[in-house]
Amino acid sequence: MSEKTPIPLGSNFIRAIVEKDLAEQKFNLKKWAGSPGDALHQAAGHIDSAKIRTRFPPEPNGYLHIGHAKSIFLNFGLARDYGGICHLRFDDTNPEKESQEYVDSISDAVQWLGFGWQNGNENNLYFASDYFDEMYRAAVGLIEAGLAYVDAQSADEMRINRGTLTEAGKDSPFRNRSIAENLNLFNEMRDGKHADGSLILRAKIDMASPNINMRDPAIYRIRRAHHHNTGDKWCIYPMYTFAHPIEDALEMITHSICTLEFEDQRPFYDWLLDNLAKAPTEANGESKLGLIATPVPHQYEFSRLNLTYVVLSKRKLIDLVEQKYVSGWDDPRLPTLAGARRRGYVAEGFKLFTDRIGVSKADSWIDYSTLEDCMREVLNESAGRRIAVLDPIKLVIENYEAGKVEDCFAPNHPQQPELGKRIVPLTKELWIEREDFMEVPSKGFFRLMQGGLVRLRYGYVVKCTGFEKDAAGNVTMVTCEYLPDTKSGTAGADAIKVKGNIHWVSAAHAYECEVRLYDRLFSAAHPGEAGTDYLTQLNQNSITKITAQLEPSLKNAKPEDRFQFERHGYFVADKKDSVAGKPLFNRTVTLRDAWQK
Repeated sequence: MSEKTPIPLGSNFIRAIVEKDLAEQKFNLKKWAGSPGDALHQAAGHIDSAKIRTRFPPEPNGYLHIGHAKSIFLNFGLARDYGGICHLRFDDTNPEKESQEYVDSISDAVQWLGFGWQNGNENNLYFASDYFDEMYRAAVGLIEAGLAYVDAQSADEMRINRGTLTEAGKDSPFRNRSIAENLNLFNEMRDGKHADGSLILRAKIDMASPNINMRDPAIYRIRRAHHHNTGDKWCIYPMYTFAHPIEDALEMITHSICTLEFEDQRPFYDWLLDNLAKAPTEANGESKLGLIATPVPHQYEFSRLNLTYVVLSKRKLIDLVEQKYVSGWDDPRLPTLAGARRRGYVAEGFKLFTDRIGVSKADSWIDYSTLEDCMREVLNESAGRRIAVLDPIKLVIENYEAGKVEDCFAPNHPQQPELGKRIVPLTKELWIEREDFMEVPSKGFFRLMQGGLVRLRYGYVVKCTGFEKDAAGNVTMVTCEYLPDTKSGTAGADAIKVKGNIHWVSAAHAYECEVRLYDRLFSAAHPGEAGTDYLTQLNQNSITKITAQLEPSLKNAKPEDRFQFERHGYFVADKKDSVAGKPLFNRTVTLRDAWQK
């Protein structure tokens, strides 16, 4: 367990907002028809039993990373704690970059962190692409209201005419097309009568707005691409900033929570929903419901996770995978949740981490050691103890009977005696750590040395009698004699006081195993900072594969079984490469922070 002072739980300003909304009974009359839908659909429903509705809305164009864990715990946690429901929604409006593989991996990650989307008879798993018909209707409604138009400018022309932060934009020459002409062109876009990129539908707002995002933003583009969910039904697709508010509204989301980079998009979010919720008037003067029900969702922004020693950019993560700097999306060195799981990180550790860093609007950097400390704290409580010799040399007890096997007893968890003890066999020949013997001991060294006494943990006190070397001068074997009346747990255990205590495994019983020692993928705290090529800052020692000698019980470990290897840290049986009777182990985290400044 880390010796650092525990970090207090962080604040969460969004909880205060939710509590205020509930106290004011803001959503008490909100209806829910049992599924997403427009205003007419929801009007036929009952008062929503969910006090709030949140959503976790990833785009299925990559694997989730540690930053997404913060959003998952925030959105699902708020719903859980305030009598609400959180939806899992795939924002799959960009068919060129999305795939079923990413959908499956995201679903697995959410469930691994302890959350689901089945709420009674409701299956709150949704796809933005299921709403393409409603989004098309919304676009048509904006055109009919004179709030959208089809633009034929090139991308370069649009960019130039958009203006700058200090200069207003210029109206498109096509901005004043008639409603009929815009409707006709938009239908032709839908029917595939125009080339990709030749036309685009834009909202008609204000080209002089100080917020560039309000200068007639694009809301629909022509893109002939096969979609993983809708196939080839559509050749036009909504832009994310247009689709996202509509998705929230159709799902009756109350609190739409996103990261700070979307703060400048909130005015468009509000503009769009306010217009879609208005009640148009029929020719006979009778009113009818708008496209979306009220109350409309409100967007709230929080600071995204900035974590040292990793890159969370999806583009950079894709580069690392595709250029084979790592073995795949689940490489234990990657900050993906799939990689973290394979590394041995646990959901409870991520929960503690997100609680500690809190939720705020202030951007700040979180040191990676904070995450590691949270994992240590959780694993210290949950991981059983086992013995592993990672850099073995032979120790021979000269006065111990050859062929004899003696049971020693080691606690499965020193702080949880109810978990009992396990048998560790003692024999004449043992494996010990190379660092536990020194030919010429340094000051303060209390382990094996010529003539010195040390306790074999859970066994006897032994006295070092000699050692052997190979031609290169490397120690290959150490010899000793044991003191028969000093076995741990017996009356004579305290008869001789020794300062050193070393761990060991029986050479005859040990499980020889590949162990992978993982470290941080980058050697720099801020990879790519100040224009540096982040790939030049890869830690060349981020993985070391060794052959270790483990206590025999570890041979039966199942994938994802976690242990503390005494003195070494926390390890997990690899989820991918372990097979029955032959697990491989990954180091999750050391016992203490090795990167302290």
